[in-house]
Amino acid sequence: MLEVNPRASRTVPFVSKATGFAIAKVAAKIMGGKKLKELDVLDFDFRKVKHMSMKESVFPFNKFPKVKMFLGPEMRSTGEVMGISQSFGAAVAKAQLASGNPLPKDGTIFVSVNNNDKTAETVGIMKEYVHLGFKIIGTEGTAKFLQANGINAASIFKVNEGRPNIVDAIKNGEVQLVINTPLGEESRYDEYSIGWAAIQQKIAFITTLSAAATAVKGIERIKQGKLNVKSIQEYHQHR
Repeated sequence: MLEVNPRASRTVPFVSKATGFAIAKVAAKIMGGKKLKELDVLDFDFRKVKHMSMKESVFPFNKFPKVKMFLGPEMRSTGEVMGISQSFGAAVAKAQLASGNPLPKDGTIFVSVNNNDKTAETVGIMKEYVHLGFKIIGTEGTAKFLQANGINAASIFKVNEGRPNIVDAIKNGEVQLVINTPLGEESRYDEYSIGWAAIQQKIAFITTLSAAATAVKGIERIKQGKLNVKSIQEYHQHR
């Protein structure tokens, strides 16, 4: 065992809001001497929660210019937001909107994946984006990989390959979503330049395939116009 952490500052409030179960209130009463059976909470059934709750971290990169946005095991988030809906995709879309990185409904996606990510999974994800009407551009290696797998992808220069390059395209408003999975020092340099251009233009910046697959579900719900607004009390009153 490496760590025991009660997660009381963030996770407990999140779970309480997601389920309608006042965890902190119950815990405080137990510490005061109450028994669980006295609080009438043993019959609470978490399986009756029918909605989806998505937690999204908020990073302060836009407030600290030129700070490296490479993520690692240390905590760099300054807060978290929550998206709730009856569907997974809508919860994702709401969480992204609340975090300040709204997902686009259309336009062009820039894709650059490392060699380890040039897989059938990546092809499947990008085909979903194409199906939603997006155009695809990528670095030379990624574009050739996608083309070889039946996806129409145009090639664009990396940051150090010439002009106009991907950073120019982002600054000119020609890119609406960035999917970049870097590996190695050279790609880290590219990620730094691309990431800052995306932050400055308020473009969603994705660095993992799992996040790219999740974003697809959110965009699907946005395009279907199925993002409704309800209070947290409304989600719990019919449970």
